[in-house]
Amino acid sequence: MIGILGGTFDPVHFGHLRPALDILQALGLDEVRLMPCRVPPHRDEPIATPEQRLTMLRLAAHGERSLSIDERELKREGPSYMVDSLHSLREELGERPIVLILGMDAFRGLDRWHRWHELINLCHIAVATRPGWSEPDQGQLAALIRQRRVDEASALRSAPSGRLIFSPVTQIDISASRIRALLMARKSPRYLLPAAVLEYILVVGLYQR
Repeated sequence: MIGILGGTFDPVHFGHLRPALDILQALGLDEVRLMPCRVPPHRDEPIATPEQRLTMLRLAAHGERSLSIDERELKREGPSYMVDSLHSLREELGERPIVLILGMDAFRGLDRWHRWHELINLCHIAVATRPGWSEPDQGQLAALIRQRRVDEASALRSAPSGRLIFSPVTQIDISASRIRALLMARKSPRYLLPAAVLEYILVVGLYQR
């Protein structure tokens, strides 16, 4: 099974990396592909360039064989819609199970994604759960949970797509916006992100006035 974790990664930090590893181990994934988007449809344009974000991801994933980087959205013009990326992946992987990894906050906004109804037919969805977030209890997402939820990781292996699972992850309260704010204030974000990524940021002068 292949896991997919998308995002702007502006910059990548331990709040991305540790949950990705948690879910990889909990669900028995073969690898997790970090997929940086070029043009995020639902948020402001990243501060770092695509090339800079790709470099930071490579530094962050270096030495961890279970993490790889998928560059397809950086190479595609226009808004980076996950549904387009999953169609492309499905063409490459055939019937191999694909697991889209989402945080609970992203999952709660899933019904605002472009062509979101198609996603569950292209992949499984694994929602990383943390204290303080609750599952949707009404509307289309609640219906999706009732229809598609499974509780065992083994259920994902028996089909290429179509299932939804909730998976607890390590509680790490880190955000890219907080890291950027610290850097802009000339304060250190050390221990919030990989040392190699921080060193690159400081050398290049990213996020600093």
